[in-house]
Amino acid sequence: MAFILFIAFLIGIRITELVVSRQNEKWLRANGAVEYGQNHYPFIVFLHVGFMLSLIIEYYLKPTQTINYLFLFVYLMLIGAKVMVISSLGKYWNTKIFHISGHRLMRKGLYKYVKHPNYFIVICEIAVIPLIFNLYVTATVFSVLNAIMLNVRIREENKILNSENE
Repeated sequence: MAFILFIAFLIGIRITELVVSRQNEKWLRANGAVEYGQNHYPFIVFLHVGFMLSLIIEYYLKPTQTINYLFLFVYLMLIGAKVMVISSLGKYWNTKIFHISGHRLMRKGLYKYVKHPNYFIVICEIAVIPLIFNLYVTATVFSVLNAIMLNVRIREENKILNSENE
């Protein structure tokens, strides 16, 4: 039962993020933003849907009643960090890559300390979420897949940011 409640909570968070992202996308486009990385975005969606399915499949193939409360606590901290990132970026936060020419880089919140805090949080989430329920295969496989995907995405984003600063 705890697993079902957790997955429902996780899906609720992801849907909320997508709703906020979609609202911000409308604002960004209305303010002259250009979208980049459209070719790899479907792979990101596929990765995250696959991640959710893998959590469910691995859990039901090897159900465990054990919850790792340390990882649950870490995940709750990651949610707090993600809220800080979304709040810092405001209307600029999105699951896609948008850029408005002439706008300066974010330098508040976690952006004072880390160039891509949202990606750091996602890396941690992909590893930590499965470990709450001891789902080691999902944690390992999707951490590797996510690293590959983020390598593509961060290179794309840095290319745009570097071209703006030239």
